[in-house]
Amino acid sequence: MSLIPECSTLIFDIGDVLFSWCPVNTTSIAPRTVKSILRSPIWHEYECGRLSEDECYRLVAEAFSLETSEVHRAVADVRKSLAPDNAFLGFIQQLQAEAGGRLRIFAMSNISAPDYAFLRKLPVDWDIFQRVFTSAGAGMRKPNLIFYRHVLDEVKADPSSVVFVDDRLENVIAARSLGINGIVFNDPASVRQTLRCYVGNSMLRGRAYLTARAGRLESETTSGEEIEENLNQLLILEATGDKTLVRFNHYPHTWNFFRGEPQFTTANHPADLHTTAFGLMVTQPEDSIFDAVIEEMLEHLDSERIPQVYFDKTRPRIDPVVCVNVLSLFYSRGRGPELPEALDWIEGILQHRAYLEGTVYCKTPESFLFFASRLLRASADATLHARLAPLLKARLQERIGAGGHALALAMRINACATLGVRDEVDLQRLLMLQMEDGGWEASGIFNYPTSGIRFGNRGLTTAYALNAISALDVVRAPRL
Repeated sequence: MSLIPECSTLIFDIGDVLFSWCPVNTTSIAPRTVKSILRSPIWHEYECGRLSEDECYRLVAEAFSLETSEVHRAVADVRKSLAPDNAFLGFIQQLQAEAGGRLRIFAMSNISAPDYAFLRKLPVDWDIFQRVFTSAGAGMRKPNLIFYRHVLDEVKADPSSVVFVDDRLENVIAARSLGINGIVFNDPASVRQTLRCYVGNSMLRGRAYLTARAGRLESETTSGEEIEENLNQLLILEATGDKTLVRFNHYPHTWNFFRGEPQFTTANHPADLHTTAFGLMVTQPEDSIFDAVIEEMLEHLDSERIPQVYFDKTRPRIDPVVCVNVLSLFYSRGRGPELPEALDWIEGILQHRAYLEGTVYCKTPESFLFFASRLLRASADATLHARLAPLLKARLQERIGAGGHALALAMRINACATLGVRDEVDLQRLLMLQMEDGGWEASGIFNYPTSGIRFGNRGLTTAYALNAISALDVVRAPRL
């Protein structure tokens, strides 16, 4: 099943998409009036070939109380101002080359015959387009549905395999109403990103992103400062199973969040239970190390017997995400029943939705929900599943469609999949957030509690996004 079809036909508007223009004010006609003329019913008739150029200019002059000669000059000025967007045209050519002959490119424009004739003389490689459909040639114009149907019939394309790009919302709405995938051209960068989502394979692009940056998938703050740490590297490794992608310090016993000198915090940053739990579960040392570390963790419980964050009794802190991941370690080793109070706390957090504003260390609800689903994956313990699975499933279903950044969406989709829920609503959004380079955004969900500095990791978001796509079986086969 494919939520976003891999499209093989692109149709572009010309004015304000492939070409820019401006009403140069060398006449007595104000630029605002020039724009009104070009949007008037008289001009629309001219664009459809139902009025000659001279007749159009005469009627426009009468309607706007202008001199006909001034209208002639104003239109000539507009033509002279036409300039191709060579960067965007080059991007289209690049897409076409990357597709290896699978991508067809067309243009569709409301434009008069004389204006189009002038346009064709400009230094542009018109061979990019297999065909250009003009309102003058078809005798119909956007947003009339008959024009779109005419183009679809001529190019012999299923609407779901077509992407239409136009700067006017009403034209895009008309296309969408026929089942065509529509993009409003507002920002070239976002349009390029969206086009790649339609014409590329999300899985292949995402994997290529990770491979190209193997060993350099570092975390960074929301202000762009790099953080050398172990936790996200372990998460990436767990998500991908690919050791070549990551770099982390391997510890013989307890693990520290930082690989080198602590950043944005105190210099004597202690080892923590959270990173240690992941370090053990991902690297799988010998049983004696598991047992020794678990015994040490049992010495770092608070007065309610909840696992603390640090192996440091002078920093008595707890966090639901840390707790649920320590529980995952214990349950994976068959020792979950030794932390009954911790499980009670996690169940209470789910029951009362205490996660909705995130936690001290993780700033999205999905962080807790995802790691709670990971706890269920870590163990087949019947009592654990009986207590948490129905409640977690209900809470995840409440979150479907709640929005969020890419990592939150990927976590939600993956957590839903663990509980047997297909979250296609959020996958649709996640697929469209894939960036032009194939990866997904860093999504700063992790938080330094004292400073409030947030950080994320594009490698982690991309790895979780790829898992989300795989979980819902939406990998798309190219159209041949």
